Amino acid sequence: MKFGYARVSITDQQLESQNENLKAAGAEKIYQEKFTGTTTERPEFQKLLNHLKKDDMLIVTKLDRFARNTREALEIIQHLFQNDIKVHILNMGIIDNTPTGQLIFTIFSAFAQFERDMIVNRTSEGKKYARDNDPSFKEGRPQKFTEEQIAFALELKKQGMTYKMIERKTGISIATQKRRFKSLNISTH
Repeated sequence: MKFGYARVSITDQQLESQNENLKAAGAEKIYQEKFTGTTTERPEFQKLLNHLKKDDMLIVTKLDRFARNTREALEIIQHLFQNDIKVHILNMGIIDNTPTGQLIFTIFSAFAQFERDMIVNRTSEGKKYARDNDPSFKEGRPQKFTEEQIAFALELKKQGMTYKMIERKTGISIATQKRRFKSLNISTH
């Protein structure tokens, strides 16, 4: 049986494209999850590995969906080969259990890890440059609501509106209101 595995790194990313490619390659059942490549917990991938049997095929769209680093990729591929499970990485082809197939897989895995490491390095350098040269630089996700919007919501609260009424009027969730009002050390009860 052919099994697919789809993973996106950010919860906002969509799995549909990978799922379509996996189905087009013949995947009969697809395991999927939303976890970053740095997260060691991948419960669906573990379920898939435990479910695979002799002569099954594991299909992934790209090598970086398969493993986080070269060492892990080699361990997984070795486990799969020992159990007579075929591996098809759509942008590389079918990896077979031959010395040549293993060599090609090892080289591609090393390049994939190198690429990830370079991205992390460039991101770190970019953040350092921004911290050093941009006094307004803030690490992390930008605030969804401006200080003016929060101040307006706070004013509505002071006028006696409920959190729910403020949410309907401003679009600011109740949880965000409570968290932001608390961070301003303002009692709203």
